[in-house]
Amino acid sequence: MNTRKDSRRNDLAKIHIAKKDLGLDDETYREMLLNVAGVTSSAQLDEEGRKKILRHFEQHGYKFHHKSAKASGMHLPASPERASYLSMIGSLLTSLEKPWSYADSIARHVYKVDKVRWLKPEQLKVVMVLLMKNEKAAKAKETE
Repeated sequence: MNTRKDSRRNDLAKIHIAKKDLGLDDETYREMLLNVAGVTSSAQLDEEGRKKILRHFEQHGYKFHHKSAKASGMHLPASPERASYLSMIGSLLTSLEKPWSYADSIARHVYKVDKVRWLKPEQLKVVMVLLMKNEKAAKAKETE
């Protein structure tokens, strides 16, 4: 039986997961809470406020996923920025004729994170730049 307490707990968990996935700092998060629901802490959210916050995340490109999807590696990008970086990384891997596991190994080496798709946008940008350098070096080697 799903009680109101369970529903509140689930909504707050989703809100905090989205906050973490999107890399929102505390100041930005609290400003968003104030602008969207008129509160400065998620503890102050009533049911309507929680729904507003969840809708706000979705309207700005965040996709909520069931925990089993994330565990199986099916977690999709949470923002258009992440999707864009992942797309560029995919193109670079194709150009280099390397598998996604190559990008995963860069993520492990640089950030100690197992999968490149779990990185934050600023981290994805670094992986993309490293792949661009690899591509440039490979093209230079071809012309020798």
